[in-house]
Amino acid sequence: MSQPRREPWSLRRRLVLGIVALLALISIAIGAVSVLTLRKTLLDRLDTQLAAAMVRSQTFLPQLGLGPADEPPGTGSGQSAGTLGLIVRDGRIIAPRYLDENANVKTLTARQQRVLLSVDSTKPVTVQLAGDLGAYRVVSAQTARGFELLVGLPMRELNATTSQLIIIISLVTALGIAVAAAVSTFVVRVALRPLSGVVATATRVSELELDKGEVALAERVPETDANTSTEVGQVGAALNRLLEHVASALRARQASESKVRQFVADASHELRTPLASIRGYSELTRRSGHELPPDIVKSLARIESESVRMTSLVEELLLLARLDEGTELRMEPVNLGDLVAEAVEDARAASAGHTWVFDGADHELTVMGDPARLHQALANLLANARVHTPEGTTVVTTLRVDDDRVCVTVADDGPGIPEELLPTLFERFVRGDGSRSRTAGSTGLGLSIAKAIADAHGGSLTVASAPGDTRFTLCLNRSPVTEA
Repeated sequence: MSQPRREPWSLRRRLVLGIVALLALISIAIGAVSVLTLRKTLLDRLDTQLAAAMVRSQTFLPQLGLGPADEPPGTGSGQSAGTLGLIVRDGRIIAPRYLDENANVKTLTARQQRVLLSVDSTKPVTVQLAGDLGAYRVVSAQTARGFELLVGLPMRELNATTSQLIIIISLVTALGIAVAAAVSTFVVRVALRPLSGVVATATRVSELELDKGEVALAERVPETDANTSTEVGQVGAALNRLLEHVASALRARQASESKVRQFVADASHELRTPLASIRGYSELTRRSGHELPPDIVKSLARIESESVRMTSLVEELLLLARLDEGTELRMEPVNLGDLVAEAVEDARAASAGHTWVFDGADHELTVMGDPARLHQALANLLANARVHTPEGTTVVTTLRVDDDRVCVTVADDGPGIPEELLPTLFERFVRGDGSRSRTAGSTGLGLSIAKAIADAHGGSLTVASAPGDTRFTLCLNRSPVTEA
């Protein structure tokens, strides 16, 4: 089972997280150093007090001989509450008693005595005594009579002070991190606010259709977000310069296309008259009644047929130029069912070797369009199926309603269209089987004209092809008028 894809964190979130993480690490480091330093200072102070307690105990010890039986040594010399002052002889503690926090004499438990008997260090060590005593700092020394003297001071105040400092530092660190997170979020949001304007502008530009037609690329990053004094503003200014260059290139492209389109329209218009004259004179000469040599008759026939083909090419180029300018359509309600039926009948008459089927003759669907141009688009699609498929191919034309659109599909069971040709199929002068297309009189403009007519009507023309199943689908918006 595939894991759900995690969305990448935004730059704003990563910056805030980085700032907070850095502050947390610094705070933890400062807190740790502070706690360790304070603990070391307090521990040194406690060791100094422990050394003084040992001196007092050793001073008082000779006056007692072996020491009193009921009190820790040095009690009479002003030992502080909680002090341990014990004499060890022959592996056991004589008078295993100590002063509690209220300076009352208490007896050590057997477990506490075993822990203390394990201490054999002239330097202060920390031991954990069970019961209410807790941690003690203990040091041992040998007496003049050969006994061992143990003196210890409680670490309760040291540990309490350290714990209190840890709590205070933790609370201050948590509060500081929370404040830093809020402040850094605000600062980062303000600092990256121009970047939002850059993203919004780039998003709007990415949604524009820049590949064709006249493009007014007026989108720019606001001046407030293109301040070059900041790195983010420099990105906005760079994007504005890029958009200026792109707009200039688009204007140059549009001007070039307009010149080419105007040239094609003018040339096509001017060529119509001489082509008509050539065709007329060749036909007139051929029908003059004079006896002409067979080769001359053949040449005149070729001149006449080529002039007809060239006239068709000129007319198609002129139509494309006019469609590009958007000046060719005469919009009116059109019954698409009748129009498709007529186009299929014309195709059946043009090629009896194909099987022509129309599925949708009972539909009366109205669209807004130019009937002559829509008929031409349908005729071109059917002619394309006739020219590029062998005889015996079945061509099925289907009319259906798809939501608020009416779609006409021309499908054939021919050999299909090469996959590498599909991306450029609707471009001008693109032909599949070149030799066969020229033999059939194809100019490579039929599908381009059909696509231009569909676009001019606000519709679409798409193709899907596989061996044995090629489909051209022309979709148009339904007419708002009441259908019959």
